[in-house]
Amino acid sequence: MPAIVVYTVREGDTLWNIAKNFGTTVNDIARYNGLVDTDVLYPGQKLRIFVPDTNTNTSVPKWYVVRPGDTLSRIAEKYGTTVQRLMWLNDIAVPDLIYPGQRLRIRP
Repeated sequence: MPAIVVYTVREGDTLWNIAKNFGTTVNDIARYNGLVDTDVLYPGQKLRIFVPDTNTNTSVPKWYVVRPGDTLSRIAEKYGTTVQRLMWLNDIAVPDLIYPGQRLRIRP
């Protein structure tokens, strides 16, 4: 059964990018949220997203605490995701700026 995530739209987000990052489709997000124009999103807007089972694998932890020597690339590889997805989930602008003790969201 899919999980329901409430996502807050950020500046520059598109439905296509949001759908890609959550493993769903633009049409599904539009339908679940009653969106008529899929090109119009507003920062702060809340979207309900039904995440497919493949993204709710409970064997992958929801959070990871950065250790000395960690890189986003290694963390992404370890948990079967991408650097871009980790950056997006954690609002990271520069991938090299993570630090020991930082909590990173691995999955929604």
